[in-house]
Amino acid sequence: ARPISLAGCSTTMGGRSAPVDVTRYHLSQPIPAGTLAVQPVSGTTAGPEAQLYLDAVAATMGGMGFATATDSAKADYLATVDFRRTDRGQVRTRPPITIGIGGGSYGGGVGVGAGGSVGIGSKTKTVYASELAVQLRRRGDNTVIWEGKAITETLGAADGTQPTDTATKLSNALFKGFPGQSEIGRAHV
Repeated sequence: ARPISLAGCSTTMGGRSAPVDVTRYHLSQPIPAGTLAVQPVSGTTAGPEAQLYLDAVAATMGGMGFATATDSAKADYLATVDFRRTDRGQVRTRPPITIGIGGGSYGGGVGVGAGGSVGIGSKTKTVYASELAVQLRRRGDNTVIWEGKAITETLGAADGTQPTDTATKLSNALFKGFPGQSEIGRAHV
Protein backbone atom coordinates (compact mmCIF):
# COMPACT_ATOMS: atom_id res chain seq x y z
CA ALA A 1 0.00 0.00 0.00
CA ARG A 2 1.27 3.46 -0.80
CA PRO A 3 0.37 6.81 0.78
CA ILE A 4 -1.67 9.18 -1.39
CA SER A 5 -3.86 12.19 -0.61
CA LEU A 6 -7.57 11.55 -0.34
CA ALA A 7 -10.55 13.82 -0.83
CA GLY A 8 -13.35 13.51 1.71
CA CYS A 9 -15.27 15.76 4.05
CA SER A 10 -14.74 17.59 7.29
CA THR A 11 -16.36 19.31 10.21
CA THR A 12 -16.10 22.92 11.31
CA MET A 13 -13.91 24.22 14.13
CA GLY A 14 -14.60 27.84 14.92
CA GLY A 15 -15.32 28.82 11.33
CA ARG A 16 -12.34 26.90 9.93
CA SER A 17 -12.56 23.62 8.12
CA ALA A 18 -11.20 20.76 10.23
CA PRO A 19 -9.56 17.94 8.29
CA VAL A 20 -10.56 14.30 8.33
CA ASP A 21 -7.51 12.04 8.41
CA VAL A 22 -8.22 8.91 6.37
CA THR A 23 -6.29 5.65 6.09
CA ARG A 24 -7.52 2.73 4.03
CA TYR A 25 -6.11 -0.49 2.60
CA HIS A 26 -7.49 -3.22 0.36
CA LEU A 27 -6.39 -6.14 -1.78
CA SER A 28 -6.33 -4.07 -5.00
CA GLN A 29 -9.13 -6.17 -6.46
CA PRO A 30 -12.57 -5.02 -7.57
CA ILE A 31 -15.22 -5.25 -4.86
CA PRO A 32 -18.56 -5.86 -6.58
CA ALA A 33 -21.69 -4.63 -4.80
CA GLY A 34 -23.70 -7.23 -2.92
CA THR A 35 -25.58 -7.73 0.32
CA LEU A 36 -24.01 -6.41 3.48
CA ALA A 37 -24.31 -7.06 7.21
CA VAL A 38 -23.05 -4.26 9.46
CA GLN A 39 -22.19 -5.02 13.07
CA PRO A 40 -20.03 -3.67 15.89
CA VAL A 41 -16.55 -5.13 16.39
CA SER A 42 -16.45 -8.40 18.25
CA GLY A 43 -16.96 -8.13 21.99
CA THR A 44 -18.83 -4.81 21.95
CA THR A 45 -22.50 -3.95 21.97
CA ALA A 46 -24.15 -1.20 19.98
CA GLY A 47 -25.26 1.49 22.41
CA PRO A 48 -27.14 4.53 21.10
CA GLU A 49 -24.02 6.40 19.87
CA ALA A 50 -22.45 3.25 18.39
CA GLN A 51 -25.69 2.62 16.49
CA LEU A 52 -25.29 6.02 14.82
CA TYR A 53 -21.96 4.87 13.35
CA LEU A 54 -23.39 1.50 12.28
CA ASP A 55 -26.29 3.28 10.59
CA ALA A 56 -23.95 5.80 8.91
CA VAL A 57 -21.80 2.99 7.44
CA ALA A 58 -24.90 1.08 6.26
CA ALA A 59 -26.32 4.24 4.65
CA THR A 60 -23.06 5.21 2.93
CA MET A 61 -22.49 1.71 1.58
CA GLY A 62 -26.18 1.43 0.67
CA GLY A 63 -25.72 4.48 -1.53
CA MET A 64 -22.96 2.57 -3.33
CA GLY A 65 -25.19 -0.43 -4.10
CA PHE A 66 -24.53 -2.60 -1.03
CA ALA A 67 -28.00 -3.62 0.16
CA THR A 68 -28.50 -4.41 3.83
CA ALA A 69 -28.95 -8.17 4.20
CA THR A 70 -32.17 -9.37 5.78
CA ASP A 71 -30.28 -12.41 7.12
CA SER A 72 -26.77 -11.36 8.18
CA ALA A 73 -25.55 -14.97 8.08
CA LYS A 74 -26.26 -15.04 4.32
CA ALA A 75 -24.77 -11.64 3.47
CA ASP A 76 -22.08 -11.39 0.80
CA TYR A 77 -20.02 -9.08 3.02
CA LEU A 78 -19.63 -8.35 6.71
CA ALA A 79 -18.64 -4.84 7.80
CA THR A 80 -17.39 -4.62 11.38
CA VAL A 81 -17.52 -1.11 12.77
CA ASP A 82 -15.67 0.46 15.68
CA PHE A 83 -15.82 4.05 16.85
CA ARG A 84 -14.25 6.12 19.56
CA ARG A 85 -15.01 9.61 20.74
CA THR A 86 -12.44 10.97 23.16
CA ASP A 87 -12.00 14.23 25.02
CA ARG A 88 -8.72 15.86 23.91
CA GLY A 89 -8.90 18.71 26.41
CA GLN A 90 -10.25 22.23 26.37
CA VAL A 91 -9.48 25.39 24.46
CA ARG A 92 -10.48 28.97 25.10
CA THR A 93 -12.18 30.59 22.12
CA ARG A 94 -11.39 34.11 20.98
CA PRO A 95 -13.71 36.71 22.44
CA PRO A 96 -16.14 38.30 19.99
CA ILE A 97 -15.55 41.74 21.57
CA THR A 98 -12.31 43.34 22.71
CA ILE A 99 -11.86 46.71 24.33
CA GLY A 100 -8.59 48.50 23.60
CA ILE A 101 -6.77 50.76 26.01
CA GLY A 102 -4.09 53.03 24.59
CA GLY A 103 -1.76 55.86 25.52
CA GLY A 104 -0.37 58.97 23.83
CA SER A 105 2.43 61.49 23.98
CA TYR A 106 2.82 64.40 26.35
CA GLY A 107 4.43 67.76 25.85
CA GLY A 108 7.19 68.64 23.40
CA GLY A 109 7.48 65.39 21.48
CA VAL A 110 8.28 63.10 24.38
CA GLY A 111 6.16 60.00 23.98
CA VAL A 112 4.87 57.78 26.69
CA GLY A 113 2.36 55.11 25.90
CA ALA A 114 0.70 51.95 27.06
CA GLY A 115 -1.68 49.63 25.34
CA GLY A 116 -3.67 46.49 25.85
CA SER A 117 -7.03 44.92 25.28
CA VAL A 118 -9.51 43.02 27.33
CA GLY A 119 -11.71 40.29 25.82
CA ILE A 120 -15.36 40.03 26.64
CA GLY A 121 -17.32 36.87 25.93
CA SER A 122 -14.66 34.20 25.38
CA LYS A 123 -15.69 30.63 26.16
CA THR A 124 -13.99 27.38 27.03
CA LYS A 125 -14.89 24.52 24.69
CA THR A 126 -13.98 20.85 24.71
CA VAL A 127 -12.08 19.38 21.75
CA TYR A 128 -13.34 15.91 20.80
CA ALA A 129 -11.51 13.42 18.60
CA SER A 130 -13.89 11.09 16.76
CA GLU A 131 -12.64 7.96 15.02
CA LEU A 132 -14.47 5.50 12.77
CA ALA A 133 -12.80 2.20 11.81
CA VAL A 134 -14.38 -0.31 9.40
CA GLN A 135 -13.21 -3.72 8.27
CA LEU A 136 -14.97 -5.36 5.31
CA ARG A 137 -14.82 -9.16 5.01
CA ARG A 138 -15.97 -11.39 2.21
CA ARG A 139 -18.41 -13.74 3.95
CA GLY A 140 -17.59 -16.81 1.81
CA ASP A 141 -13.97 -17.20 2.95
CA ASN A 142 -13.87 -14.62 5.81
CA THR A 143 -11.05 -12.72 4.04
CA VAL A 144 -10.53 -9.05 4.97
CA ILE A 145 -10.79 -7.35 1.58
CA TRP A 146 -10.90 -3.70 2.69
CA GLU A 147 -10.30 -1.73 5.86
CA GLY A 148 -10.09 1.88 6.77
CA LYS A 149 -10.08 4.49 9.50
CA ALA A 150 -11.20 8.14 9.55
CA ILE A 151 -10.43 10.61 12.36
CA THR A 152 -11.44 14.22 12.93
CA GLU A 153 -11.45 16.73 15.78
CA THR A 154 -14.37 19.01 16.60
CA LEU A 155 -15.19 21.69 19.14
CA GLY A 156 -18.07 20.70 21.39
CA ALA A 157 -21.36 22.54 20.84
CA ALA A 158 -20.31 23.90 17.42
CA ASP A 159 -22.46 23.39 14.33
CA GLY A 160 -21.91 19.96 12.79
CA THR A 161 -20.44 18.41 15.94
CA GLN A 162 -23.39 16.32 17.05
CA PRO A 163 -22.64 12.58 17.02
CA THR A 164 -25.06 12.00 14.10
CA ASP A 165 -23.30 14.65 11.98
CA THR A 166 -19.85 13.36 12.88
CA ALA A 167 -20.74 9.71 12.14
CA THR A 168 -22.10 10.66 8.71
CA LYS A 169 -19.12 12.88 7.84
CA LEU A 170 -16.57 10.27 8.88
CA SER A 171 -18.38 7.51 6.97
CA ASN A 172 -18.65 9.63 3.82
CA ALA A 173 -14.95 10.56 3.97
CA LEU A 174 -13.89 6.98 4.60
CA PHE A 175 -15.84 5.51 1.67
CA LYS A 176 -15.37 8.34 -0.84
CA GLY A 177 -14.30 6.77 -4.14
CA PHE A 178 -14.69 3.24 -2.70
CA PRO A 179 -12.68 1.08 -2.90
CA GLY A 180 -10.17 3.64 -4.17
CA GLN A 181 -6.46 3.15 -3.74
CA SER A 182 -4.80 2.00 -0.56
CA GLU A 183 -3.80 5.33 0.94
CA ILE A 184 -3.21 7.63 3.85
CA GLY A 185 -4.43 11.19 3.48
CA ARG A 186 -6.04 14.30 4.88
CA ALA A 187 -9.39 15.40 3.52
CA HIS A 188 -10.94 18.90 3.45
CA VAL A 189 -14.48 19.44 2.18
